Amino acid sequence: MTATTDRRTEAVAPEALVTAGSSERVTRFPVRVVDLGLFVPGAGHLALVTMDNGLDHTRPTTLGPAGLLQMRAALDAVEALVEQGRVAAVAITGKPFVFAAGADLTDVTSITTRAQSLAMARLGHDQLRRLGELRGPGGAPVPSFALVNGVALGGGLEVALHCTYRTVSTAAARIALPECALGLVPGWGGTHLLPRLVGVERALQVVVANPLATNRMLTGPQAVELGIGDVLLEPADFVEESLRWAARVLTGDVVVDRPDHAATTSAEAWDGAVEAARRTVSARLHGAAPAYEHALDLVARARTDAGPEGRDAGFAAEDAVLAELLVSEEFRSGVYAFDLTTRRAKRPAGAPDPGLAKPVAKVGVVGAGLMASQLALLFVRRLKVPVVLTDLDAERVAAGVARVHGEIAALAGKGRISADAAQRLTALVSGSTSSAEAFAGADWVIEAVFEDLAVKRTVLAQLEAVVSPECVLATNTSSLSVTAMAEGLAHPERVVGFHFFNPVAVLPLVEVARTPATDDATLATAFAVGRQLGKSCVLVRDAPAFVVNRLLMRMMGEVHAAFDEGTPAEVADTALDPLGLPMTPFALLRLVGPAVALHVQETLHAAFPDRFAPSPNIARIVTAGLPGFWADGSGAQLDPRVAELLVVGDAPSTAEQVRERALAALAQEARLILDEGVVADPRDVDLCLLLGVGWPGHLGGLLPYLDRSGVAERATGRRFLPPGVASVPVGG
Repeated sequence: MTATTDRRTEAVAPEALVTAGSSERVTRFPVRVVDLGLFVPGAGHLALVTMDNGLDHTRPTTLGPAGLLQMRAALDAVEALVEQGRVAAVAITGKPFVFAAGADLTDVTSITTRAQSLAMARLGHDQLRRLGELRGPGGAPVPSFALVNGVALGGGLEVALHCTYRTVSTAAARIALPECALGLVPGWGGTHLLPRLVGVERALQVVVANPLATNRMLTGPQAVELGIGDVLLEPADFVEESLRWAARVLTGDVVVDRPDHAATTSAEAWDGAVEAARRTVSARLHGAAPAYEHALDLVARARTDAGPEGRDAGFAAEDAVLAELLVSEEFRSGVYAFDLTTRRAKRPAGAPDPGLAKPVAKVGVVGAGLMASQLALLFVRRLKVPVVLTDLDAERVAAGVARVHGEIAALAGKGRISADAAQRLTALVSGSTSSAEAFAGADWVIEAVFEDLAVKRTVLAQLEAVVSPECVLATNTSSLSVTAMAEGLAHPERVVGFHFFNPVAVLPLVEVARTPATDDATLATAFAVGRQLGKSCVLVRDAPAFVVNRLLMRMMGEVHAAFDEGTPAEVADTALDPLGLPMTPFALLRLVGPAVALHVQETLHAAFPDRFAPSPNIARIVTAGLPGFWADGSGAQLDPRVAELLVVGDAPSTAEQVRERALAALAQEARLILDEGVVADPRDVDLCLLLGVGWPGHLGGLLPYLDRSGVAERATGRRFLPPGVASVPVGG
């Protein structure tokens, strides 16, 4: 028996959502009756439902249309058991290591009309809510238990939220409501139920702040600490222990007392929390991602939607928003970005046979500065092999090694690694001023010295004289020719570009640059090392600045040129705000460093003088040794020292003109990158930007936005992606 809602006629029948040729991996919901008296005498019986798609944990259980209809049949069976008096409660759990990962994104994109999306929204609501609204023959509530044994994302977590009680495994990871990052909202009860359960501020953290922070996830302990779960249990015998706990709840041995935060929070406090979150979202995204605003609106109304009628109204509001968003361009772009970062990133285009990779048992890092230290820390943490840093003098070497040791100690201090692990890692990191001594027996040496071609060529030549014939020589260059670096070497086939992005520990991209001489064994080793480091590698042809820096420098170059021509700094710097980029061009300049940016501009100008020109004002900033345009990096006020140096024209542009100019330049440069074969496919351009600089997922990367906005056709005469890829299919 479930509460019913008004089913308006504009939605199609749920069965019509199951289409021929669907790619949905259908989840089944087997039901079995468990005698809880085995745990606690007198506890009665419970119907245990298991969500299982028949695959192992690497293919998480999802909830597509066919799966939700299977869930409906299973809950029909549970209701029959309740009516017959055979069970006093219901519990739902997942296959090993996985609770449920939400909607089936590969199938939901086949929805092309509002009627279909409304039906999908309602189908999810109609089934999930039954878990929390079961009634016995006399009308008494029937308790429900979610046994969260692993991954619980999106609709999967909403399954748990609909239940009366939740047990959570200490080993559970990836608990989240990531929908906003995909261009959706938690629309199967998440925006209504979660704030009432844990409070508005904590709910906003999960619904809005975490997706905004590159989809931050909760662990099991964190979920219980927030109040999402009622009890934390160890993974060994988790289901059995959860049933034991459920039996104690049913017999009254355990009482779970939690407030309804909607009733105990004042309207002023609730609305204030929502408005604070709204300001944060606006400052970050500038209206570029409508899903966040919709989610905030839904959380705002959750306080007043009390009782059965209020729940109906809250769920209907979620239905209406989902009906709009499921057929939006933002959602299709979000799914495209999700597919790139979760699937294509794991199967790099052009990567050679992994079996050709050489084992790496010792790593050398040439240089002991900040970047070199970051690389050394990453290598020792992930590969757990000896790592040796070298530099020109003992003082620099000592400083670099101390920096790595200090970072290891900090990780231990934060509880990220154990004291024993910290001790082992510290012992693996050493330094030397002698390359011959340091790199004897090294299988992989990466240089991270000053970005100067002559310096890097000298370093590689010196390395070749001291390392073994099998040792791979990698360069972390961001813009220089790897081919030119390897010229004159006896074995240029073992040289490869391996370009990280700063901060190394955070950004997951590595551009793997292959020269005409690089052999398959070297390339395979580079990809294998990248995987071991936890990075996503994209194969690029050796070309100036590869992909990410070439595009960023083209974009920044146009913004800086507009500023040099007389556009006010605040206009030039905020012109791209409507895209919701992670930071403004001037903030990015400060992060990269004006000297580095100028060097890359000069490198690209030498290669492509018609499209890249170093900014005279940035050159002045570099000469003066200043960190950037703004006084404090906030974008509020020009540094007075910079203002004295500037030489600007008298031809200002509007923000719209700057934006169109920068986007047109990006479209042109992306087309040239593809025409030159720098990457194998347009999707790799987007993957590089998504992973290398945190380009917004709601844009799908760069190319879907250029297509959707018409810039691609205006600037290059054609789209980058076919209609229906990262966009609503034609006819939708």
